[in-house]
Amino acid sequence: MREKLRYLPSVDSLLQTQAAQHLVAEYGHEAAVEGLRAALEAARETILAGGESPSQKVILAQAARSIAARLGPTLGPVINATGVIIHTNLGRAPLSQAARGAMEAVAVGYSNLEYDLEAGQRGSRYLHAESLLCQLTGAEEALVVNNNAAAVLLMLTALAQGRGVIISRGQLVEIGGGFRIPEVMRQSGAHLVEVGTTNRTYLRDYEAAIGEGTAAIMRAHRSNFSLTGFVHEPSLEDLAAVAHKHGLLMFDDLGSGALLDTSSFGLAREPMMQESIGAGADLVCASGDKLLGGPQAGIILGRRELIERLKHFPLARALRVDKTTLAALQATLRAYLIGRAVEEIPVWQMIATPLEELEARAIRWAGELGRHGIEAAVVEAQSAVGGGSLPGQTLPTKALALRVSSPDALAARLRAGTPPVIARIQEGLVLLDPRTMLPALGDGPEQEEQLLRTLREALTSGS
Repeated sequence: MREKLRYLPSVDSLLQTQAAQHLVAEYGHEAAVEGLRAALEAARETILAGGESPSQKVILAQAARSIAARLGPTLGPVINATGVIIHTNLGRAPLSQAARGAMEAVAVGYSNLEYDLEAGQRGSRYLHAESLLCQLTGAEEALVVNNNAAAVLLMLTALAQGRGVIISRGQLVEIGGGFRIPEVMRQSGAHLVEVGTTNRTYLRDYEAAIGEGTAAIMRAHRSNFSLTGFVHEPSLEDLAAVAHKHGLLMFDDLGSGALLDTSSFGLAREPMMQESIGAGADLVCASGDKLLGGPQAGIILGRRELIERLKHFPLARALRVDKTTLAALQATLRAYLIGRAVEEIPVWQMIATPLEELEARAIRWAGELGRHGIEAAVVEAQSAVGGGSLPGQTLPTKALALRVSSPDALAARLRAGTPPVIARIQEGLVLLDPRTMLPALGDGPEQEEQLLRTLREALTSGS
């Protein structure tokens, strides 16, 4: 045993190897030395426990793994083969090529973020997306903050603090991460006034709740669940009319941020921002990274006087977005304005992809695997929009199906790939949906090759 210890290489000798030099180049000399020492210590413990002496190759590989685990990035790209288009856990909406290019353009150097080029003096960051939002929705003015929860918080804090805001019990929603509308409202200092019941709320319920301390009526779109059956709620037009009759504000929290009619793609109709402005809402808020298909952002639209108050409210500075977000949002909005959202924005490309195209791609995958002796089938399945949008709504798809002894084990090996592949398990099958792997996600064929390579490796290593 002691004899084996003497044959272990030294740190200095390991540092002369090409593999160690790669570690030095990537992580620095100190980190490489520390990783090699840790790997050698693990090798000594293995020998003292009666195990075999690991080879130099194994020691170097162990050092590389330990250094990467300690210093490597924890945030990285994955291949989304789940079929969930706006996958909250996988970063929600992937950005268009134009949006990614716009972000890079302002990130590599200086920009006119808050500089008026014509006047040669300080300007406002708010104007960069404002004009496009107003043109698309008919709003008088717009403001962008860092997400939709921030938009709701800012509206309530600045315009309803210490006063009542009336909302239907059927709209007291919980958003991602366990955050709830009542809690956001409480944090803002506004007083929640619940009316109606979970399934039925009438206009008279709102009118009966209006009092001297009421500031606004609020509608919160149920973007992540649906009520069906014996249900009723007033239209936004009627709510806005009641609010304005009593001198109150009308807030509309849409969440999903749709600018296109989802019903034209075979889905239920999602309320659109321009419709809410047209229906008389004083302020409308929505997410930038859901059905809008842009970066994470909270969009607030509405009356100029109210937006100006929000812009100058102290909390607005804490919630503002950076130059890359504004650049990506501007590029995304431009695609809508020139009528190319379906062609350029990945979320809409995925939604609009014909079933025949998805089937052809899944068949191609199955053929490629078959050439390596791996049996796979193409099955009918359903893709979901996801991301707290269009609850319960799915799109027909064709998925690659793998029947293995342990679906969970295969899914785990796929997640351990480079890049990780995220699949879904359904009825004992591992499914990979091509809908969320459009060529528009950049890399087209390259990403497909990565998927197939990871699949082959995962299936081979598990056999």
